[in-house]
This record gives sequence, C-alpha cells and structure tokens, in this order.
Amino acid sequence: MTDTVPTPPDGWKHTGVRVVPGDQLDDSTPQTPGMHRAAAIDRARMGAQKLWAGTVHIHANAKTGAHHHGPLESVIYVVSGRARMRWGEALEFTAEAGPGDFIYVPPYVPHQEINASTDETLSCVLVRSDSEAVVVNLEIEPAEKPEGVAWIDPIHKT
Repeated sequence: MTDTVPTPPDGWKHTGVRVVPGDQLDDSTPQTPGMHRAAAIDRARMGAQKLWAGTVHIHANAKTGAHHHGPLESVIYVVSGRARMRWGEALEFTAEAGPGDFIYVPPYVPHQEINASTDETLSCVLVRSDSEAVVVNLEIEPAEKPEGVAWIDPIHKT
C-alpha cells in the first residue's frame, strides 16, 4: 500500500510496471528529416502523463533538419556512435558527445543532430518532459563555421 495512491483493483498487475520490448517500438511519431524516432513510452501506448521516451537513430555521416521541441525539455543518452549537436538561432554553436554521454536540450532551442561518424550509426535513447511528441521542424541554414563549445557541465568545469 502506498501513502498517496490507493492500490488499483488488479493489485498493480497490469497497471504497474510494464516492459516494452525493443522490437515493439512505435515509429508513427513525428519525424525530422535525417533521423528515425521510435516511441517506447508515451500517453497513447502506456498512459504516461509526464514523459515521452524512445530511441533515435541517425545513419553514418547524416545530419537532421533543424528543429525544436516547443516547451519540452529533452535528454539524449548516446548508446553508440558519435553525436555532434548544433544549436542556436543560426545553429552557430556545436559540441560532440559519445557513448555514455548525456545531452540536455532546453525548451524551444533550435538544434540539429549530426552523426559525426562516417561509418557507424548513431544510436541514442531520448526522453522528453511530456507524453506528447512535439517536433517543430525549422527552415534554418547551418552556420558555415560553427563555434566550438566544450561539452562540460558547470559542476565538472576544468
């Protein structure tokens, strides 16, 4: 028994923990050119109220179109490959992340994901702060010479 929510009639058997097999993700989620998103957890599939989770794959040497996710916060976890992120009003900033790294994208930030590898697929796990998939594709030309930004959070500055 919990302190805040009464136990449901099924004792949590069907309404508690659920596993989504990796081969049963839903790719009928909003897409951005250059990448493939697939939903694992969302409102429609699981009844999730406050988050969306899934995967994203970007082919070797590919880059996505510029986009943002409205009021949602996004976290990207790099499983394999090398991610290069561009962001800003003209996609003028850049940073890279590799396996085991996390990327945080605040609300409304225009960004572009780039697979920095010429021969390996970039595979990531993606989590957003709402159960609805918000993708706003943008018409932005990337900066020719993006400004490099060290991929270091404020706690671990060198």
